[in-house]
Amino acid sequence: MLAHQTHLESLNSKNLDFEFIKHFTQPKKVLIVEDEVLFARAVQKRLQKAGFECEHVENLADARATHKQFSPDLVLLDMRLPDGNGLDLIAEFVAKKIVTIVMTAYGEVSDAVTAMKLGANDYLKKPIDLEELLLIVEKNEKTAALQTSVDYARQRNSHLNEGLTLIGDSPATQSIHMQIARIAQVGYISDAIAPTVLITGETGTGKDVAARLLHASGSNADKPFVHVDCASLPNELIESELFGHEKGAFTNAITSRPGLIEAAEDGTLFLDEIGELPLTMQAKLLSVLERRRVRRLGSTKERVVPARIIAATNRDLHEMSQQGRFRSDLYYRLNVMTISLAPLRERGQDILQLAKYFMQLTEKRYGLNKHVLSQSAIEAMQNYSWPGNVRELRHQISSAVLLTSQSQITANDFNLVDSKSQYHKNKAANENNHQTQITLDAAEKSMLLNALESTHYNVSEAARKLAITRMTMRYRMDKHGISF
Repeated sequence: MLAHQTHLESLNSKNLDFEFIKHFTQPKKVLIVEDEVLFARAVQKRLQKAGFECEHVENLADARATHKQFSPDLVLLDMRLPDGNGLDLIAEFVAKKIVTIVMTAYGEVSDAVTAMKLGANDYLKKPIDLEELLLIVEKNEKTAALQTSVDYARQRNSHLNEGLTLIGDSPATQSIHMQIARIAQVGYISDAIAPTVLITGETGTGKDVAARLLHASGSNADKPFVHVDCASLPNELIESELFGHEKGAFTNAITSRPGLIEAAEDGTLFLDEIGELPLTMQAKLLSVLERRRVRRLGSTKERVVPARIIAATNRDLHEMSQQGRFRSDLYYRLNVMTISLAPLRERGQDILQLAKYFMQLTEKRYGLNKHVLSQSAIEAMQNYSWPGNVRELRHQISSAVLLTSQSQITANDFNLVDSKSQYHKNKAANENNHQTQITLDAAEKSMLLNALESTHYNVSEAARKLAITRMTMRYRMDKHGISF
């Protein structure tokens, strides 16, 4: 099974999230380095009216001292100053990733060219119109914010990929080790676009973590990893979400927006629960896979799709294609390289190792003392069928560690009741119950359990049988305490 160190995720991601939120919620700071006081005050007044926080200095020395205390996001820098040339400061600002816009007098084009070569972001020629200046400042601020967002996303993905590991010594787990290593190598040694990978397995076996591990093992590990949950995309928005749209492409499309496929850039696009895509979207996705081009809604321009594409499903796509519920051509296009994750019940020797791993993660995450598993707990885990696979094991272990007041975890600390067995018990109890009245909640719970049993506990399939969405199915399962 695949698992990753969530305590590292939690700590590192929280630090990144704090910096990210702080960056985008605080007013942007502008340092104006200009010796023409009247002009500088006019600029300061206009920028403050637009929501910027401003400071003004008149020479290089004050600029060096002030920018260390003020920590500006953007600098408006005049070239001719009383104690030197503004060019002398550009390298310092660029090194600290401060957006720098230089202001040059008429006839000083050479200074502007030199400034741009040194790393300045933009330049303005004097005399400067205040509205034009505001537009330039806002444009550069938005560009910097977008780059910050991209850098943040890449750092966050990098932290999420830290500590990714395969837990277990069973033959099935070792086989996954070798498959991922081989597929990652194929993507690395070739200059061509990496082949498509299909990950199959029951719910809770770790298909999403397998995809992340494959991404982290390849040559594009530092590139974006875009996770698309096909089951949760609203039907009316799915095309826009995947392919993006141009301004005016449909009602309320007030700005252009790249889709999730495009957002993956040269990293990895992970299409989770791909069996849930409508047939119309399957045809369009097939075109993207075949041509490696994507076109936004309302656009005539095609964009290259260099990303590695990984798909995952807990359903039998071959059977679905034979039934006409999944395009056979898309199935064969996806099924180039396949990783099949075995259910936990077939990897019995991994259970104890995984349980200890999740126990240690929970202890570290919440600062708890160490626990041990009693023999009764070990036997209970090994004799359980784990219909929810590793996800269920993790939740059971975390719950036991958090709720027990003892250092030793026993079988009584678990709630290991097979949903299948519980369903039959409930059914038998209902058949022997001579009361004619039944509550609405009880009837709803019985319907949910019946649908789950008839679909071998496939949540998506059960939701379709009940004519509800997968999200609604999950909500109602949580409402009635149904878990596996």
